[in-house]
Amino acid sequence: MNSLSSFPKGPAPQQVVAFHRTELSVILSLYGRMVAAGEWRDYGISTLKDAAVFSVFKRTAENPLYRIEKRPKLRNRQGEYAVIGTDGQILKRGHDLKTVLRVLERKLIRAVD
Repeated sequence: MNSLSSFPKGPAPQQVVAFHRTELSVILSLYGRMVAAGEWRDYGISTLKDAAVFSVFKRTAENPLYRIEKRPKLRNRQGEYAVIGTDGQILKRGHDLKTVLRVLERKLIRAVD
């Protein structure tokens, strides 16, 4: 007689890296301010095996202007958060997300005529 509680065991689910709710709150706050300023228009979120990526676009069909990456394996080295520009250059890297995002907040500061 088979027990109803025994299920066939399949492959274990893969672990993926994702942004936590508090991290997304910080990122989306900046995103909202940049949309209001007319700088950004669209975004995409990718969850991968070793990284989570928040991509920012000026137009939908383009390459991303910036990528905000979370790589937990780099936590004890350069820091798990990074802002990467269009050309792949790392603009800022660190352990604190708010500090890393300051490099993008400078775009909001404009001279008033």
